[in-house]
Amino acid sequence: MFEVHPVGHVESPLVDRDLAPRQGDEGAPDAWLVFGLAARQGIADITVGCELIVLTWLDRARRDVLAVHPGGDENQPLTGVFSTRSPDRPNPIGLHTVQVLEIGDLRIRVRNLEAR
Repeated sequence: MFEVHPVGHVESPLVDRDLAPRQGDEGAPDAWLVFGLAARQGIADITVGCELIVLTWLDRARRDVLAVHPGGDENQPLTGVFSTRSPDRPNPIGLHTVQVLEIGDLRIRVRNLEAR
């Protein structure tokens, strides 16, 4: 057993999971990473233009799904979720490569984040 402690949250105009792009480079709107005070030192050296790898907790994901049709395409064969980018999985951790657009104190605006 382990515990996960968030260091911040995402602010994004994405509200409907079904309308969100599958990948960040498929039309995801810019989003803000908003950090708590405890993370200040950890984000101090991030600069505009750099790339970050962001881990998210996919809170709306189903935890009981083990196989999906990739990309939601029913013509594709069922594939194990660990071989796909499906948000539905027993361990709903999202992995996102984003680009920093703007920095404001404990807020970082990024491109290509398809999560809310």
